[in-house]
Amino acid sequence: MTKILLRTTFILALLFSNNLIAQVLKGKVTDTAGMAIPGATLQVIGLKIGTSTDANGAYALKFPNAGSFKLRVSFTGSQSIETDVQIDNATRTQDFTLQDAKTTLDNVVVIGSRSSVPRTNIQSPVPVDLITTKDVKSFAQVDLTQILNYVAPSFSSNRQTVSDGTDHIDPASLRGLGPDQVLVLVNGKRRHTTALVNINGTFGRGSVGTDLNSIPVAAIERIEVLRDGAAAQYGSDAIAGVINIVLKKVTPYSFSTSFGQSDSKTLGREFSDGRTFQADFSKGWAFKNDKGFINFAGQYIKRDFTNRGGLDTRPLLYSGSPTKGATETEAAYQARFASLKAADDARAAANGLDRNNMRVGNSDSKNGGAFLNGQYNFTKNTELYFAAGYTHKTGSAAGFYRLPTQTTQIDLSLYPNGFLPLIDTKINDLSFSAGLRGKIGTWNYDLSNTSGENNIKFDINNTVNASLPIGTSPTSFYAGELLFRQNTTNLDLNKKYDIDGGFLTSLNTAFGGEFRVDNYQIRPGEELSYSFGQPSRGIPGRLAGTAITAAGAQVFPGFNPNNAINESRNNKSLYADFEAEFGPRVLLEAAGRYENYSDFGSNFSYKFTGKVKLFGDISLRGAYATGFRAPSLHQRYFNNESTQFVASLPTQVLTVNNDNPIVSQFGVGSLKPEISKSGSLGLAGRIKTFTFTIDAYNIDIKDRIVFSSQYARERNSAGALIAGPVNDILNTVDPNAQVNSVQFFTNAIKTNTAGLDVVLTNRFTLGTKSNLLLSVAGNLNKTVVREVKGSPAIEGNATLKAKLFDRLERSRFESSVPKNKLNLTANLTLDKLSFVARTVRFGEVTYLNAVDPTIPANNLPVEMDQTFTPKWVSDFSVSYAANKSLTVTVGANNIFDVYPDELYISPRNNEDNLSGIAGQTYSGSLDNTSNGRFLYPRAVSQFGFSGRYVYGKIAYTF
Repeated sequence: MTKILLRTTFILALLFSNNLIAQVLKGKVTDTAGMAIPGATLQVIGLKIGTSTDANGAYALKFPNAGSFKLRVSFTGSQSIETDVQIDNATRTQDFTLQDAKTTLDNVVVIGSRSSVPRTNIQSPVPVDLITTKDVKSFAQVDLTQILNYVAPSFSSNRQTVSDGTDHIDPASLRGLGPDQVLVLVNGKRRHTTALVNINGTFGRGSVGTDLNSIPVAAIERIEVLRDGAAAQYGSDAIAGVINIVLKKVTPYSFSTSFGQSDSKTLGREFSDGRTFQADFSKGWAFKNDKGFINFAGQYIKRDFTNRGGLDTRPLLYSGSPTKGATETEAAYQARFASLKAADDARAAANGLDRNNMRVGNSDSKNGGAFLNGQYNFTKNTELYFAAGYTHKTGSAAGFYRLPTQTTQIDLSLYPNGFLPLIDTKINDLSFSAGLRGKIGTWNYDLSNTSGENNIKFDINNTVNASLPIGTSPTSFYAGELLFRQNTTNLDLNKKYDIDGGFLTSLNTAFGGEFRVDNYQIRPGEELSYSFGQPSRGIPGRLAGTAITAAGAQVFPGFNPNNAINESRNNKSLYADFEAEFGPRVLLEAAGRYENYSDFGSNFSYKFTGKVKLFGDISLRGAYATGFRAPSLHQRYFNNESTQFVASLPTQVLTVNNDNPIVSQFGVGSLKPEISKSGSLGLAGRIKTFTFTIDAYNIDIKDRIVFSSQYARERNSAGALIAGPVNDILNTVDPNAQVNSVQFFTNAIKTNTAGLDVVLTNRFTLGTKSNLLLSVAGNLNKTVVREVKGSPAIEGNATLKAKLFDRLERSRFESSVPKNKLNLTANLTLDKLSFVARTVRFGEVTYLNAVDPTIPANNLPVEMDQTFTPKWVSDFSVSYAANKSLTVTVGANNIFDVYPDELYISPRNNEDNLSGIAGQTYSGSLDNTSNGRFLYPRAVSQFGFSGRYVYGKIAYTF
């Protein structure tokens, strides 16, 4: 009996083990060119069975029993496949080919709708650009803002130069609006903004944006750009649209590195600078039994500075220009001047003082960051998700060169030839998001909390505090810190009702609430970074002859204790969203959102969208929405002060918040939200392999917040105070005239923005392992300031109103980003070779001088205003897939070495500008080139001015 039981057990075990081994599906997953796809996911729908492909694209999937199963095969940037497979008691082989999702724009997007039903770009009722990991890796750009600038036609961002902290954080625009009018999400959760408010002469002056470059590109699976007002769905800031960054999930080991530098020539000079090294890594692990995943990605970028500055045209570098004597003849004066000029040039040559004394271009930068993204499935209907990121950036940007002649700003014992001061930053960016989502009954829920912090520390180097006794000033100062924190808690609920036999076939309902807390801080620097002399030790500020020297660190005086703030606010919001389908052709949506802020009150926004399927896969879509942008805490509370000298007297220039009594004298009250009304209408569809989206839009915004021009005290030619409206106001709070000028934030303008977005894509199959993808994407955009309105006190005085928002500030809104952009891209794959060519046309931009040169009384050359003509910038790269894991790429960005138009007023290699007397070149604020040192525009920017960039890249997947 025992023998029979043992024999039976052995036979059953053998049969059982054979059955387990036999019930296997194996094969390979490749793309349309026949290349293996490592990391593709295979999931048995309805069961907790799945696997991913190895480095060779191979997979083996075990089934518990024979039968019919539905299998999903997917990979980021490719079109998913769902197919039935029949499993029996034999090992079966089945290969799968995934088509590039860009062929049909058929990748699913989650932004723009709260429906649980997945939709593709062309099915969405609002325009959404989808940018996959393949798009962001195709060219040499390594920063996210620069990648989007060349890929997304309605997005614009350029690096700034000689603009303090803005050199280190790129301001960005969507549809021509400001950096603070686009909302950024990560995995659908609100991303915090930076601690920096842009107060210098760049695009986005007075605004606060999000530092997209703090998110490592290696961590990104795809980017969804919603080009439509969405404040009713997502809250404040979403006037222009929403950028949602979706992080990677299960991926193979992936490593890439690149190196490149400028190889450029302009104005007879050759450049090999801006060397950039980049390395990144990512890997996503799937937990067993379909329990979730975890992905880690990191990136490091080191970028050297570039310099495209011109020669300093000021004739005398070591001494001021002599004045002509009362009895001196012109010939004698010119001879004396020529002698001084020759001696000055000889001294400069002997001491190594170069007239190319600026850094006009990209700053030095080091950027290292990492992101963790994960999910754990407790049950089929309950999952925990989380994402955490940390980025540390350091940067060094230069200011204006201080010459030996500028005796109130220099210590000749320390810097006998002058000095170029540097603003060095340490930027830390942290974020953490966690949530629980699942089902309660028939309702889907999502409960989450997201925290973020951005802090910026300023160190000023290669500089002096000129007010200290000779030879005693440090050359480095800690100037203080800016900090912004945000914590957001969300609860979202949604449920879809399927209705049979009626006019209404389905209804998706969504409800939710949000509680957010913001905190903004300014922390002061060390005493010597801001002080006049050193009061704490009884050391008075010194004189330079009879003139009083400048206080604080040159180029960036530190924040003083009076500037220190620590302010918080909270807001509570509720929303509702309804999306109804009327048969297979009609989709309508309505959304509303109520928000209440602790510092300015409440707002209600709403949105209506609709889509009608006309025929085939072609649809007409449109939307109308109201929106708002809450004034940032930075705009509400930022303040600083610096010292300038008028008639040898120290006077303060103040940036004050709206609580300051000076601002109240201008009749300006607390900031209120910007309010928008927007509409869009478009066509989207597919005809075989050709896809298209065409969308027109119109956006009206009232009460836009501006950063005023400087209200300076009125003085006569001798520097004495005279009667005037600014003096009348300042004297009420500053009778001793210590404050020379003031600037502040206020709701002052109404604008209209209208435009058109077009995206066309087609793919041609040239053979079994070759294909060609062509795409055309364009944006037309125009912003007009419809109204400038100040307080009653400002409106009642022409001088005050003109100063509130002058021509220069108007140009920042109307013409400082390209009015149009056109992107043409061709991607050709021939077996193991891939060729990518892209050319982008950046439309015109216009600079307007603060003083109108067209008015004869101003006696200015008309070149004070300048329009910079459109330019084509072309990139090219070629990649070789040496094997299934290794890809090598070489290429060039701006391969034809294109630069913007030169500034009208520039040296243009004219030696007369270096040898004539003072007055031969325009000087002061009316000199667009700052005495010849700026050859290309910096107040407005199309695509930067670094020239050709050549690079090589290696990518390895295993």
